[in-house]
Amino acid sequence: MKWIELKIQTHRMAVDAISEMLYPIGAKGFSIEDPLDLEHFKEEFPYWDYIDEGIENREIDIVVIKAYFPQEDTKIEEVIPRLRRKIGELKNFGLEIGELAISKSEMEQEDWEDGWKQYFKTFHATDRIVIQPIWEEYGPKEDEIIVKMDPGMAFGTGEHETTAMCLSLIEKYLKEGDDVLDVGCGSAILSIAAKKLGADKVAAIDLDPVAVRVAKENISYNELEGQIKVMEGNLVDEVDERYDIVVANIMADVIILLTSSVKDFLKEGGLFIASGIINEKREEVIRALEENGFVLSDSLQRGEWNALVARQGE
Repeated sequence: MKWIELKIQTHRMAVDAISEMLYPIGAKGFSIEDPLDLEHFKEEFPYWDYIDEGIENREIDIVVIKAYFPQEDTKIEEVIPRLRRKIGELKNFGLEIGELAISKSEMEQEDWEDGWKQYFKTFHATDRIVIQPIWEEYGPKEDEIIVKMDPGMAFGTGEHETTAMCLSLIEKYLKEGDDVLDVGCGSAILSIAAKKLGADKVAAIDLDPVAVRVAKENISYNELEGQIKVMEGNLVDEVDERYDIVVANIMADVIILLTSSVKDFLKEGGLFIASGIINEKREEVIRALEENGFVLSDSLQRGEWNALVARQGE
């Protein structure tokens, strides 16, 4: 089968938002080449034989997303301008897109289908939580929490700052027996980690049916079938219970919208852990939380990204 590869060069700040655009316009998968990931890889595995010089020599904030579209079913001459227009609109949300460049090429399926896996290795997301690709072997040490993952080509592995901060905060604040809701669950990495850290009732929800499928698969890899409820849809329509912790690793503007409704799904004194917040949006998110009865109790910052912990009912 022949595929069209779109290579999108952009600023790292826009990567998550662009990634969310690709499936709705017909992409069947994508990979991300991030020089910062390469730096982390080189630190953890200093003895390597070959690294793609194109990635190694790229400016640290310039990221390349490679998206794949079936040639027979795609009118690429319509997709590219539509994608360029949607990416341009990200500036309205305070996201830097850099010197956007989009190019295309053709390739066979076997050239890309599994190539991204070579960059996803077992790693510590926190001192205790270890993310393990299902195709790798790993011998856990005492007290480590192992989260087995096959994120697919469209969902987080836990290496991105926003997900890593969420995992750190869940580990810090979750008490055994807590009920947890994961909004915009993606690969379900946060839900799985919460369950393995001792949560009682865990629910995960996402608007994307592909995310729901991937989430269920990853839950199965971790032998947690029937222990995490996965829902397709939005928060207001699908959720009818209250939780000790609600976690959302999504864009700042979506978090702002959530602040007025998420309190209805928290128990009194419950925590809202929100990540995916760029520096420029941090104060706006905090203001929205405070206006809706939350009190900021903790925060993390890594690079240009922020994660906040807000308590309901104080």
